[in-house]
Amino acid sequence: MLGKGVVGGGGGTKAPKPSFVSYVRPEEIHTNEKEVTEKEVTLHLLPGEQLLCEASTVLKYVQEDSCQRGIYGKLVCTDFKIAFLGDDESALGNDETQFKNKVIGENDITLHCVDQIYGVFDEKKKTLFGQLKKYPEKLIIHCKDLRVFHFCLRYTKEEEVKRIVSGIIHHTLAPKLLKRLFLFSYATAVQNNTATSPKKQTVMFDTLADWLWELERTKGSEKYTAVSVNEGYRVCARLPAYFVIPTLLPEENVPRFQGHGIPIWCWSCHNGCALLKMSALPKEQDDSILQVQKSFLDGIYRIIHKPPKELVKTEDLSSNFVSLQDIQTAYAKFKQLFLIDNSTEFWDTDIKWFSLLESSSWLDIIRRCLKKAIEIIECLEAQNMSVLLLEENASDLCCLISSLVQVMMDPHCRTRVGFQSLVQKEWIMGGHCFLDRCNHLRQSDKEEVPVFLLFLDCVWQLVHQHPPAFEFTETYLTVLSDSLYIPIFSTFFFNSPHQKDTNMGRESQETQSKPLNLLTVWDWSVQFEPKAQMLLRNPLYVEKPKLDKGQRKGVRSTHQRQPSLPLTQSKSSPKRGFFREETDHLIKNLLGKRISKLINSSDELQDNFREFYDSWHSKPTDHHGLLLPHIEGPEIKVWAQRYLRWIPEAQILGGGTVATMSKLLEMMEEVQSLQEKIDERHHRQEALQAEAPSLLRNSVRLSSLFPFALLQRHSSKPVLPTSGWKALGDEEDLAKREDEFVDLGDV
Repeated sequence: MLGKGVVGGGGGTKAPKPSFVSYVRPEEIHTNEKEVTEKEVTLHLLPGEQLLCEASTVLKYVQEDSCQRGIYGKLVCTDFKIAFLGDDESALGNDETQFKNKVIGENDITLHCVDQIYGVFDEKKKTLFGQLKKYPEKLIIHCKDLRVFHFCLRYTKEEEVKRIVSGIIHHTLAPKLLKRLFLFSYATAVQNNTATSPKKQTVMFDTLADWLWELERTKGSEKYTAVSVNEGYRVCARLPAYFVIPTLLPEENVPRFQGHGIPIWCWSCHNGCALLKMSALPKEQDDSILQVQKSFLDGIYRIIHKPPKELVKTEDLSSNFVSLQDIQTAYAKFKQLFLIDNSTEFWDTDIKWFSLLESSSWLDIIRRCLKKAIEIIECLEAQNMSVLLLEENASDLCCLISSLVQVMMDPHCRTRVGFQSLVQKEWIMGGHCFLDRCNHLRQSDKEEVPVFLLFLDCVWQLVHQHPPAFEFTETYLTVLSDSLYIPIFSTFFFNSPHQKDTNMGRESQETQSKPLNLLTVWDWSVQFEPKAQMLLRNPLYVEKPKLDKGQRKGVRSTHQRQPSLPLTQSKSSPKRGFFREETDHLIKNLLGKRISKLINSSDELQDNFREFYDSWHSKPTDHHGLLLPHIEGPEIKVWAQRYLRWIPEAQILGGGTVATMSKLLEMMEEVQSLQEKIDERHHRQEALQAEAPSLLRNSVRLSSLFPFALLQRHSSKPVLPTSGWKALGDEEDLAKREDEFVDLGDV
């Protein structure tokens, strides 16, 4: 195995640039081989992980202005990750409060996290794919978490270059079968391990009891019923085994069109209204079949829509909202702003950065999603109308909007357990096609659409605007987005519960082997130590006080059943003709016929929305009640921690929100210390909360992009080889040079 060393990127016969610093000359690489091999670096493999190919004498570059500095080591590819093995641990100093992932190292890239691979041929950058006739002298890997890796292969043996480049391209970009994912190798390897991932308090919604519990929690059991008609997936492979439908809807209607055209319950509001979703019926050309479908939908609508008491508004997300193509195109442009190859490129784009940001339309799509959620909340809250979301398969935009509505309206969904349960209910059991949308199998780039990332970005806007309302932090959202590409968790690697159960051996009765058990992403101890997990919890969050039974009875009649806003006088019931038109609108959309706009007047909708929106923002915020975001232009911001965390030039050392948080935590610790002196009781929970401030205060250099930028800052410093100490001067000299480097980095 190979050890560390630092060399220049000039190499060959080309003259180095004047600003270039070389600690080890290129010609020394092979002559020092004996010394290098003595410093071994261990490749850590997970259970079931196998080494596929490797290359020695590889330089991992760090781009700094016009200087190219790099760490000397070995590049390997396994069936789980690409890893660079450079003995640079000494450069990190002590292990001080680093936010380390136990599964993925700083120089590791899971195969699913690779976005694009480029090669440099005679200083020209080209996209790599398929079989290569010529191999590059430099390899550039763009990751889906927006990291950029540069590897110099000039000093690597030709056979090893061919092997490692071909191996990386094949195992990351070539189409693959589901059963060939590392997910199954890992599950098989740990099959005999009795320590399975605990559910803890997260509701998985894989049993009928979970749905009954959610109905009871939201007071929806009076009008809605949990059914097991799809148990064993005998009706529809797209739907979960258990779900909730209106009580008045006969269960025999569910299998008629394989679950299509059935209103499925998402959540119940405090006033009795509900949020529902429905997938469209299959498109048919035959008039007789169309008539049957129309009659079926007419009957469904009469069940759920009974004026004047039971009103339902339909919201078609397939034809009156952003499309999946819009999301895909916007993010493709947006991510290019952060996939920066070097400092020069960063500063070249700086002058036109905001115009490029605006032209991507990503922030505008976020604004439209938040606005749509507020419009639906206005119907539920102010107009006392249930809302039925319509989409072709009800598994993309329905998941997004229904989840946003619940985060804004239900404070339980703003706790960590509640949020995780929400993702399980609306996304995992809701049939969101994570396998296709994340393109884990590399079978179709057209299907890759970051819908779930868009949801997390929308939630981040709320967390950023209303920090005390959330039990989790933006760091929690960031690592959750990273977990999309870690194939030891089953959470985000299937298109449906049916696909998961089938491939994990839970559905087949014939097989004698034990069903595979996989970890869920919600067991954060797999990825982070307890100290690091503290950064996932918001220390400023205060739980809603629990009331005793006497208080609860009084509040239930005066507060819980009251809407969060003073409502305008209720309007008289619309004419009967309106409902006939609304029914036709529902039927047309579910039969696949697009219309230009909703039946509701857009002017009236805008007036209602503006009145509701302005009224809420004019009052003090109740962090345990309804929560609405500001959606005006400058209020929608870039999620800096996720998108900018790997760009050193973008961080503010000693500044940003983390600096404010640090001061607030210091004050909290002082207040808590005084409280403990007054109060003789010492609760365990309070003791745990007291540890959080020290985690931030003990960090040597807080950054606006903490905790990720701390790792980036260290990794951007060149590693000094022990063999070069004498040539570089004494320790005092080196200390001065180190200070100069830090000072330059602070500018």
